[in-house]
Amino acid sequence: MNMQTNLLEYLEQTLPRVPDKVAFADDQTQLTFAQVSQNARAIGSALAADGLSGEPVVVFMEKSPAAINAFFGVIYAGCYYVPLDIEMPAFRIEMILEQLQPRAVICDGTTEPQLAQFGYTGRTYLFDETVKTPVSDAALAKIREKQLDIDPIYIVFTSGSTGVPKGIQACHRSVIDYIENLSETLGFSENTVFGNQTPLYFDACLKELYPTLKFGATTWLVPKQCFSFPIKLVEYLNAHQINTVCWVVSALTMISATGTFKTVKPETLHTVAFGSEVFPVKQFKLWREVLPDAKFTNLYGPTEATGMSCYYHVDRDFEDTDAIPIGRPFRNTGIILLDENNNEAKYGEPGEICIRGTCLTMGYFGQPEKTAEVFTQNPLQKRYPELIYRTGDIAHYNEDGDLVFVSRKDYQIKHMGHRIELGEIEINCGLFEGVEAVGCIYDKGKGKIVLFYTGPAEKAALAAYLKQRLPRYMQPNRIRQIESMPHTPNGKLDRKALTAMYEQEA
Repeated sequence: MNMQTNLLEYLEQTLPRVPDKVAFADDQTQLTFAQVSQNARAIGSALAADGLSGEPVVVFMEKSPAAINAFFGVIYAGCYYVPLDIEMPAFRIEMILEQLQPRAVICDGTTEPQLAQFGYTGRTYLFDETVKTPVSDAALAKIREKQLDIDPIYIVFTSGSTGVPKGIQACHRSVIDYIENLSETLGFSENTVFGNQTPLYFDACLKELYPTLKFGATTWLVPKQCFSFPIKLVEYLNAHQINTVCWVVSALTMISATGTFKTVKPETLHTVAFGSEVFPVKQFKLWREVLPDAKFTNLYGPTEATGMSCYYHVDRDFEDTDAIPIGRPFRNTGIILLDENNNEAKYGEPGEICIRGTCLTMGYFGQPEKTAEVFTQNPLQKRYPELIYRTGDIAHYNEDGDLVFVSRKDYQIKHMGHRIELGEIEINCGLFEGVEAVGCIYDKGKGKIVLFYTGPAEKAALAAYLKQRLPRYMQPNRIRQIESMPHTPNGKLDRKALTAMYEQEA
């Protein structure tokens, strides 16, 4: 068998086996593998005929099976797709278009009229029209002949610390490596029915998109409004017989923390992968009770290393105050923990997670200085060029040899002479009865720890409880009960929004 060098080979190998099976679906549209293939090849032919090659093509569409299909069309043209979404703030879209200067945007009926407001003057392709383009097999074959596995396939934008979005560019090789490892770890097959939760403009959706092509599986795009109504959400999973979810922790805890399981339980789920944040053990146990036979896996990894880099199958019980480990790296991924002097951290000591291997992406689009700050020469190896990615995450090894995430470098604070993890305060607060979600920030100027929480718990009772559990220097100086916890679009706790709330009332 030839070595795989292109992600589209997944689709091409699966197509003859299950042409009429539904690949991607939502409540409006269902696309079979035959339709996905035909549409993608038509889009590829249209872009190629207009001379587009080896450049960014923006897919600015509503979240839909059609948007996913457009991604594959861009790859057929030998270009790389950049997903944007109408949910993104207008100024962010403008900044991204400004950085990319794309010559082509694929849009739909809803998004096309909005393009002008972003100052875009290039060529637009309406999805529904472009898929009618006659397929040019000769042109597509010529493109494929020249494509290498180190050619880029997408750019996803994360928020830059300076406020300027950073576009992370990945290639076929790193994504193939990731999909092969993830599939083996989580046991995907053609019977897998994914329920997708994340927006398409994050790399998190790779977990569903490409395994669906590889195995001939099916992905349902779960409607966003379901994530505000936990009972509806579980009913949706049951209605579509979804058996596999790879979700951010906040989506799972929203279900368990609100007593949903008393009303409805997920009947078909057998594979639950979670990541991007620490899963509070108290909430995790509620899931475990409801799905005693399901396989639960904690995943960890940064976008800069193509998705996820480490996994831990949760196969034992944990105390409420424990952190579920992030485990071990995927095959062909190297993890090094470096201390502050660029030496390997001693066993059990905390160090910064640094990643090496095929999984590393190509860095930040058009930002060589930013790229060079975090994609650096491996300091433990000086004989030849070898890049590592410095994640800014702190971890240590436990006695079982598993990695345990400690915190972000920037969530470690120095308060009253002590080095403190904000996450530790959050974990303890989350154990209190009646607390549903927690977020902690630090006001450096005033030297104050500020704790936000949601749920019916009494503020005074929570403060008294924390006094018993935490040393004096870790006690929050202010506690605020809020209606709902702010999250970033990819589901992580939004500490910037909490800081803004705090500053408004300060």
